[in-house]
Amino acid sequence: MSGQHEDPLSFEVFRPGASGPDEHGRRRVHPLTPFIHGVSWWPAGVALAVTLTVQFKVSVGGGALLLAVLGFLLFTVVGTGVAYLQWRRLTFWFDDDGDLRVDSGVLSLQQRRLQLSRLQSVDVLQPLLARLAGLAEVRVEVAGAGDSKVTLQFLTLAEANALRNEIIARSAGVRHDAEEAPENLLASVPAGDLVVSLLLRAETFALLLLTAFVILITVLTEGTVGLLLLVTGGVPLFSVFAQFSRYYDFTVAESPDGLRLRHGLLQRTRQTVPPGRVQAVGFVQPFLWRRRGWVRVRLNVAGVSTSAQGSGNQSYTENVLLPVAPWPVALAIVGRVLPGVDIMAIPLEPAPERSRRRAWIQWRQLAVGWTDDVFITRGGRITERWDVVPHARTQSVRVTQGPWQRSLGLASVHADSTPGAVRITGHHRDALEARRLAQEQADRAAAARGADRSLRWVAQQHLAATPPPAAASDVDPGPGEGAEPGGVEQL
Repeated sequence: MSGQHEDPLSFEVFRPGASGPDEHGRRRVHPLTPFIHGVSWWPAGVALAVTLTVQFKVSVGGGALLLAVLGFLLFTVVGTGVAYLQWRRLTFWFDDDGDLRVDSGVLSLQQRRLQLSRLQSVDVLQPLLARLAGLAEVRVEVAGAGDSKVTLQFLTLAEANALRNEIIARSAGVRHDAEEAPENLLASVPAGDLVVSLLLRAETFALLLLTAFVILITVLTEGTVGLLLLVTGGVPLFSVFAQFSRYYDFTVAESPDGLRLRHGLLQRTRQTVPPGRVQAVGFVQPFLWRRRGWVRVRLNVAGVSTSAQGSGNQSYTENVLLPVAPWPVALAIVGRVLPGVDIMAIPLEPAPERSRRRAWIQWRQLAVGWTDDVFITRGGRITERWDVVPHARTQSVRVTQGPWQRSLGLASVHADSTPGAVRITGHHRDALEARRLAQEQADRAAAARGADRSLRWVAQQHLAATPPPAAASDVDPGPGEGAEPGGVEQL
């Protein structure tokens, strides 16, 4: 299936190649960029207009309207002016070593160099305003300490996709003037299934009941307290809509450079998940999804960050491979990032029976397992979770034991991945068994890292370009608790 998708919201204005290189090879972002940033200042302009009107106690009429217009124009003009100066100073290009260089800054020049041989992710996003104008932003992140991310706002969608392809090609050391790699559609999430799945989550169901109760209180009180409760109770509904808007029209396609994810109602996101960057995979199944056989698939991906707070104040994004899908579809897609791994065929060892005194609800679900390639943990009763980490992606192994666990002779073993939503923890094992599992997993991880070749996935794809990769349709699909405070044993 072709990777070209028509966007019904895009007017695709100003089509000439505004970001084409000059005689020195430097490029600029699109000339409409300052105006889009200026429009984004409108809410602040409206807030200033209201504040001025209230502050000077201007009655409704010509005076209030004049102050409102002046406040609105002030913020819009200032915002657009600053954005214009930033646009004038922003240039980007590729140097002789093939690395991405970005110069920016209004008062002082900032020169940045991103070493593409350490590329972690490159994504194309379309916020609503940019999408209406047929524009997009490109986010590039490389491995390294400090600020290792660059966002280029805005390019035409065609230019953004071309730049993304060029960055990926340069990072792999292959020709960067080749056409975009073809793709095959693997899965798509129907809007109806997405809505039902969001409503059937336990937290959403509870929040909807709370909202109904709040509305009842509002009707009975008919006062300020009731109005406040109504506004507060509406927050869960906004949360559901935010999730729906984020994952609307979710598709997964396969290409030689990895799995391509597209989704979003208001802000359109195009993300590539290289198999070599997948650090861990998690399956989540809320209780109300089990009858339908649905599951959610999450990933820890190296280099993708900045959304939620993880342990140790590290930030991460919940990378979702599939927001909702039947088990066979989910397993088939995961098979593309963990080839040769059959999650359902991995034998699991349950937690000892005395763990019920520590986790009386979920103790029957607690289990761990492993193969020559991966380590897996299972847990959760109301919301069941399966978390998988390849041995080669295990960064460290720990054993933790809190006071309650110590009194029961239990301990938990952790196979640490990169920061993310997927956390691989074997809860409440026998203490001696936990230490044995940790040592064995550390040994498996060390051996697997020495033999790992998955980070060279792009070069392997190009070396194997003849014959071309098989189409996705030729492949048949296959069928918590947090850490307790206490001592930590690092292996």
